[in-house]
Amino acid sequence: MSVDIREVTDPDDPAIAGFGAMQSAAYFAPETLIPAQYIPRMLDPETGGRRNFLIVAERNHHVVGGALFHWLPEPGSGFSSFLGVARECRRQGIAGRLHEERFRILDRAAGGEVPGVFIDVVNPIRLSKAELERERRAGSDPWDRRRAFEHLGFRQVEIRYEQPVGGPGGGPVTILDLLYCPHRPSAALTAHQPTTTVSTRLVVDTMRAYWSGWLREAADRHANELEARAQGATQLALLSPVPPRPY
Repeated sequence: MSVDIREVTDPDDPAIAGFGAMQSAAYFAPETLIPAQYIPRMLDPETGGRRNFLIVAERNHHVVGGALFHWLPEPGSGFSSFLGVARECRRQGIAGRLHEERFRILDRAAGGEVPGVFIDVVNPIRLSKAELERERRAGSDPWDRRRAFEHLGFRQVEIRYEQPVGGPGGGPVTILDLLYCPHRPSAALTAHQPTTTVSTRLVVDTMRAYWSGWLREAADRHANELEARAQGATQLALLSPVPPRPY
């Protein structure tokens, strides 16, 4: 049975609840995701400078995948809060189709071609035994997740990345890495020579704009801390997003 990809714009669309159920079932730590009940008001185009978008993959009107992402006009880039596919529907090309549609919508919002999209993803090396066990019980593997993002074109930005709040005691979340996917990797990509760097300014300005939506004035401080970790470098290396699996 075919899978249809579509954008959700109606805040009363039942696909929003379907997306919420899908992401909760697909991800090992659903409490860290944006709850579905917040999405209807996020889709309001009058939410300030940023634009929030939801796309879903449906099979027989049942949501089997989706992506929640954001156009950030200040840096001129995209940030993805979530992209996932139901376990029983993986390895069918659905994630790739969602990824392509995400770029199409970001280009539309930008009125041109965006340079790329960012996403933060857990690093399995920094997961505790309890968190790895949660992954196992959820039927997921954090190395496979990173390989899936690599297949879509994402690379890891070489900078120590922290989500400012949400960690132990309300402190930073330190188990994440920042990944970046250039919109159109250079023609050299076909020769197995992928884009190797991303502008530090684009990284910092993207995170400042993204964090400002929920951290307000504190976003500047956290963005400045991120910039300081670049130690003056104007370009940051893009690395393989798949860490070695310990034996």
